[in-house]
Amino acid sequence: MKTTNEIIIIDLEATCWENDRIPAGQKTDIIEIGICELNRTTQAISKKQSIYVIPERSKINKFCTNLTGITPQLIEEKGIYFEEACEKIRDEYHSNQLTWAGFGNFDKEQIVEQCDYLGIENPFSENYINVMYQFKNYIGFHKMMGLKRALNYMNMDFEGNHHSGADDAYNAAKILREILG
Repeated sequence: MKTTNEIIIIDLEATCWENDRIPAGQKTDIIEIGICELNRTTQAISKKQSIYVIPERSKINKFCTNLTGITPQLIEEKGIYFEEACEKIRDEYHSNQLTWAGFGNFDKEQIVEQCDYLGIENPFSENYINVMYQFKNYIGFHKMMGLKRALNYMNMDFEGNHHSGADDAYNAAKILREILG
């Protein structure tokens, strides 16, 4: 594996239901992959984008739209299938060669689960950084803390809209940049 200074940070938005009550016959599907790249040398955060994904095992409901801002119409207009999204990430970010990160383990676990379920090769490397875990170690705190509270703790403003995958990925990248300093 080539060594590089880039780390890919992702944040997923997925189909969701009130009180986590998944309807019979549906599974949690990724509907947005927010992604950006952190250059460890220059400290620059770049290549921020949202990749909207067509859910193949569930439907986007009103609760999910209210939380994420993602509507069935948006997916119809801009969405691509998960397999295409994985290819796009591999092509644009050379993701299989780089360390990747997310705030918590949900993003990693959901990527792995959906790849396995659909028989798709994971577009990311084996090297994953859990930014939440790194943050807790960095500040010596043992409780879970969400992304917005972690930014507040570090005297950083949240930029963009919470539960926008691209904005959440960007804000997680800011925390990681500070930790790796």
